[in-house]
Amino acid sequence: MPHSTTDYYAHPTAILDEGCQIGSGSRIWHFCHICAGADIGEQCNLGQNIFVADGVTLGRNVKVQNNVSLYGGVICEDDVFLGPSVVFTNVKNPRSAVPRKGNGQYLTTYLEQGVTVGANATIVCGVRLGRYAFVGAGSVVTHDVPAYALVYGTPAQPQGWMSAYGHRLKFDSNRRATCPESGETYCLSPDGQTVQPMPAATGKPSKTSN
Repeated sequence: MPHSTTDYYAHPTAILDEGCQIGSGSRIWHFCHICAGADIGEQCNLGQNIFVADGVTLGRNVKVQNNVSLYGGVICEDDVFLGPSVVFTNVKNPRSAVPRKGNGQYLTTYLEQGVTVGANATIVCGVRLGRYAFVGAGSVVTHDVPAYALVYGTPAQPQGWMSAYGHRLKFDSNRRATCPESGETYCLSPDGQTVQPMPAATGKPSKTSN
């Protein structure tokens, strides 16, 4: 069995190689392939036609939409969202005739908690996306992205800031902004390069019951 518990769902067409780790409550849908050495956390959802290679780590509640391949070196913390057909790489200078696997040339791509990557975006290997960063659809990310930053374009450029709930932040003259949905307040640094939630805010959407 791929894991010591079978408290997850895998569609009959999914291939789960022996040695992969799958957390409780996760759901793996049509035509997915999870390789030995992949580590998928609890409550994850992998849509149709997802490939997860050896050396990939997904935290809790990671959502991967259809047609995404996660290659060795991709690490996602909790609550990451990957839109349909997002592209990852793991080698910056690939050549068919030059083997890169197994000699330390695969680069780590790190997505911190709450990151959103829009449909058809490309994340070049070796970058780090900060907490709750938001990458617009179709973008090409070639450099690190700060926490709470909104980036888009080819190559992706800073375009503003987003709250943990996914709303664009509008800062006043005191460099303060409030999320219209959560009410959390954020502070823009004097140099305009970083954003942080105010002490009373957690920076993470709270769980509410209906």
